[in-house]
Amino acid sequence: MTSENNENINKESENNESFYLKKVGERLRYFRKKAGYTNSEYFAYENNISRPQYGKYEAGANIQLNTLIKILKAMNVTLEEFFEGFNEY
Repeated sequence: MTSENNENINKESENNESFYLKKVGERLRYFRKKAGYTNSEYFAYENNISRPQYGKYEAGANIQLNTLIKILKAMNVTLEEFFEGFNEY
């Protein structure tokens, strides 16, 4: 593989990662609202989550799995529910 091919693969991976992180953020926003929280800061405050960081997650920032699980528990959503239809959303 040439270095140009490696660069293209790296850019494609970064684009895919960004795409999926934005989808995770959209799903977080959807389930937060479904749980009855219209305000992300209020949701974060009520569930002892950093308000600025939670806002970043909804905007598509990288999120650790254990953090995602903590947030989903606060929303009463399972991982299965969260990712169900993920590619269609």
